[in-house]
Amino acid sequence: MRRRTLFAALPALAAPLATHPAAAQQRVTLNVMTAGDQNMVDYITDYLGPMFERQNPGVSVRAVGTGAGDSGSQRIWERLEAQRRAGATAVDVDVAVVHQSMAGRMVAEKLLSRYRADISTGALTTAAVASNALGQDVDGYVMPMFNSQVAIAYNPDRVTEVPQTFAALEAWAKAHPKRFGYNGIRGGMAGVGFVFGWTYAFGPDQRLLLEGPFNAEAVRALTPALQRLKAFNANAVITPGNAGTLDALNRGEIDMGPVWMDMFYTWQAEGRLNPSMRLVLPESGLPGQPMYYVIPDKAAHAAAARKFIELATSPQVQADGIVKRFNWLPGIDAQHVRQNLDQATWNRLFRDIGPEQLAQGARPMPQAEFFKAIQEAYERVVLN
Repeated sequence: MRRRTLFAALPALAAPLATHPAAAQQRVTLNVMTAGDQNMVDYITDYLGPMFERQNPGVSVRAVGTGAGDSGSQRIWERLEAQRRAGATAVDVDVAVVHQSMAGRMVAEKLLSRYRADISTGALTTAAVASNALGQDVDGYVMPMFNSQVAIAYNPDRVTEVPQTFAALEAWAKAHPKRFGYNGIRGGMAGVGFVFGWTYAFGPDQRLLLEGPFNAEAVRALTPALQRLKAFNANAVITPGNAGTLDALNRGEIDMGPVWMDMFYTWQAEGRLNPSMRLVLPESGLPGQPMYYVIPDKAAHAAAARKFIELATSPQVQADGIVKRFNWLPGIDAQHVRQNLDQATWNRLFRDIGPEQLAQGARPMPQAEFFKAIQEAYERVVLN
């Protein structure tokens, strides 16, 4: 990592947390609790934590994983809620990394601190997901750690006229039966994201699905779109999962299918996926999903927590830690990261879907109640 560049861009990050001799002798343990896979814990333990400790003598970073999926975020909520009920004057979680659904709930229940305006990197993200989490206003309470995005992967040797809309994709699948595959509503979030994208494209009110408020009539209004998806499924292959779609694509069993962009690029980098495979983002959009950095209300070390997130969302760290290590899309706007990426890395990440296309075609997941109701409607209409 080019630390000189980071220090020049964000001089406050290099300053120690305490400069008074007595304060400097006081050890601080910054507790970072993260949902997600083990790689989230490893990222903090092996990379981000040691960097922060070097820049802030006297501070130790302790990362604790709570598990993958929404249940991992649920455990963080349970810990904070238990301490609130106990009347704690300070909580023992300084920074948390949570999913969208739980971030919205935590904001609504006043479990979080509003901090984004107080860090130097707060203005570097303008994405909708930085202010809206499944219909809940979270503006100021979150910073995206990274963004992930669903896109359509395809084999350019077999797909010569790439569908740019869901209507064109529908026509392509009918003309090429069983050459499009996705993992339905039960096999992973790339398939779920595809279903949401379908309802955005063919439903009567995309904005309502994204922002709410929820009403059951709006779900019933999606029935024609879901009936259309049922007909589409007759020409599609249902794969066993996110990895199953990539496997089928790589083996030539299908020619197109929805994938997570970071997983797609990681497989290519590891030699598990044909490097000629490409990506497209339909015009009406597909959803993505970030993980958020949040600071609990009454965090014991709130000042240190803000400095930690400031470092984590700095352009250099986003480039080296988020893009290069994991092939994730940066949590801050891409133009702020570009100068810290070599041209080959930039081209690989944005070869097919550039920042402008992402800005136009990336969508949030539906508002929380629509999120669940659309899945239930799929089960009722498409699978029966």
